[in-house]
Formats: sequence, structure tokens, C-alpha cells
Amino acid sequence: MAFRSGFVSIVGRPNAGKSTLLNALLGQKLAIVTHKPQTTRTRIHGVLEVPLKKKAKGEAGHPAAQVVLVDTPGIHKPETQLDRRMMQEVQDALESRDAVLFIVDATHRLAKAAGSTPKPVKEGPAGRTVRAAAAGLGPSGSFDSVTHAVSHSAQDDGRLGKITGRMAMSAAEDEFALSLVQRLECPVVLVLNKIDAVRKEELLPLIAHWSGLHSFAEVVPISARKKEGLELLLEKIVAVLPEGQRYFPRDQVTDQPERFLVAELIREKILMLTGEEVPYATAVAIESFIEPAPGAKKTKDGRLPVTKIAAAIYCERTGQKAILIGKQGAMLKAIGTAARKEIEGLLGTRVFLELFVKVQEEWRSSRGFVEDLDWRRQLEQIAAKQQGEE
Repeated sequence: MAFRSGFVSIVGRPNAGKSTLLNALLGQKLAIVTHKPQTTRTRIHGVLEVPLKKKAKGEAGHPAAQVVLVDTPGIHKPETQLDRRMMQEVQDALESRDAVLFIVDATHRLAKAAGSTPKPVKEGPAGRTVRAAAAGLGPSGSFDSVTHAVSHSAQDDGRLGKITGRMAMSAAEDEFALSLVQRLECPVVLVLNKIDAVRKEELLPLIAHWSGLHSFAEVVPISARKKEGLELLLEKIVAVLPEGQRYFPRDQVTDQPERFLVAELIREKILMLTGEEVPYATAVAIESFIEPAPGAKKTKDGRLPVTKIAAAIYCERTGQKAILIGKQGAMLKAIGTAARKEIEGLLGTRVFLELFVKVQEEWRSSRGFVEDLDWRRQLEQIAAKQQGEE
């Protein structure tokens, strides 16, 4: 079987679990994850090497592949310059892709009135994907007669059924998110995430609902958090990718620089440790990143060499600055301690981390400031500075 490769963009509403899925497929933490919407602000590339899987009795095989997974910000209607920048990241990811994973939170309440009739499940790709989705739900046997069950639920009863989800989804938000993928000509795989949090009988109306809205190449229910259904999802991804060569070296996991990953880890701790208002008004910029000298070894007492990092946490108001610092610096210390532990694991060195809090009023509405936060631009500025010093 010929080698396959391609860029696969992961898109969906905020909190659908895109970053959790990226990390689960890679088998390591690359993207930060919190329960708060809009945690992801830029595209994050994760490079996954998929080994050849030969066909076995009763199992499908697939060729070896390199899958470049592209995590994106949650799809939302932009209000600030930061929002517009985030949605531009989504658009850019959709333009340069070979396939798309459209991820939906299975715990969301469907935005349809009770008694409304969903479109019937189409034959062809959509009908096949419903059957494939049911096959990936595990050995319980609850969905053995999935075609009959979906038909009965969606057509005979004429009702969508009551979905006991955790959050409500408006029809307008659904339509906006779906409209971005409906215009695409590449294969789009519908991924129903968080199936561990809903009853299996509730998934049938969900599958029928979404399959009636777009002709998805495949429909795969998963739990990214519990790593359920990922093998089936990976098989479906490889199946829709074109033949090609590697885009990245075999052992490369991401194209993101360590500076960016460090800034994201600090921002993750801010999101996790502070209240509702402050996190969305904060940004992190690495001001200094001094690595150990090349070839630096452990000290005589067995300690690792040190990476020295200074980072600025920007907020929009003085009141937010006071919250970030905390009483006698307690909050800033907690953020730094939590971040440092993960950064040391990432870099494989000891870390000396200095954090500073700065007020930049209404930075989310400043186009120049928002663009300067982009790690790609930061790399260009570092390269230009180094060139000037030579």
C-alpha cells in the first residue's frame, strides 16, 4: 500500500474538545486544555506517524502515513480584533488542508424544538457513515441494527428525541460553524466527541441529525478524554488522505517553537487558576529565553542545567493586574510554580522563570498588538534582530 500524507484540520465550536483530541492522537500534551472557551488562539500543528496496518481477519488495514493534525481556535462570531485573528487562523487552516475533522460535543443539546422532523439519513456516504459510526461504539451490541434504529428514531416517530445534554447550542451557532465546512470540497469527517458522557441511545438522534445536514465522508463517535474510538478515527483519516511524501522529519512532533509552547503553558495556568473575567483579557509574551550552553551537562550533585525564562503577562486593566498578582504576590507565585513544573518536563532542564504583569489597555482590540503576539511574527523579529547584530 502506498504511503499517504496530508494536513487534517480539526475545527468545531468552542469546548468541543479539539485540543484534547489532538493530544490524545499524538499520545502527548502539545496543546493546552482547559474547560474555558477560546483556550486555543492560534493554529497548532501536531505531526503523527501512522505505521502500516496489514489487513487481518475481520479488521480493516491501512497504509503507513504522516498525518499533520492542525488544531484551531473554536468557531465563533468575532467581536474583537483578537476574535477576528482567531477566526482568520480557522480560515487559514481550512484553506490549506487535505481533510477536515468537524468535531461536535455530544453533550450539547440540539437546537431544535421538540416535535421537529430532521432530514432523513441520506443513502450513500452519509448512510454508510452512520453504520460505520455505530460499529465504532464498542462491543455492547446496542447499535447492531443501527440503520433500523436511526430510521425508526428519525422517520417513523417523526421526532428528534430528547437529548439530555449539558449545554444548549443555538441554531444560529450551529449553522455558522457548519457553514464553514459545507463549502469545502475535501473530505469532512464528523467526529462526535464526549460519548462517555451521554447514554448510547441518545447518540442515534445525534447521528441522524448531523448526517442530514451534510454529506460527511465518515461519522465517528469518540471520547478523546478516555481515548475511545481513536483507532477507528485514525483509520478513517488515513483512508481519505492522498498518496504523498512526508512533510516533516519522521521524529518531529510539531513545528511550534519551544518559546511558543512555554508561553502557552503559562497562559494555561492563568486560565486554570484565575476567575471568569481575567483569563480572556490576558496574553503571554516571552521576553527572554536563555538556554543552557551547548553540551551543558549535569552539575556534580546531579542537577540538570538551567533554562532562564522571563515572560510578560499582559492584561487590560489595573484591577486585573491586582488579581493576577494576588495578595502579597500569591497568585503570580502559584501561576509560576505550576507553569515551571510543566515547562521543565517540556524542556528537559531546570527552569528559572520570572513573570511580570503589565497593563496594555484594550489590547484585544489593537490589531498591531494582537499580530505581534503571533509566534510566527515573533520568530521573524528575533531573526531580524540576530541579523542586525552580526
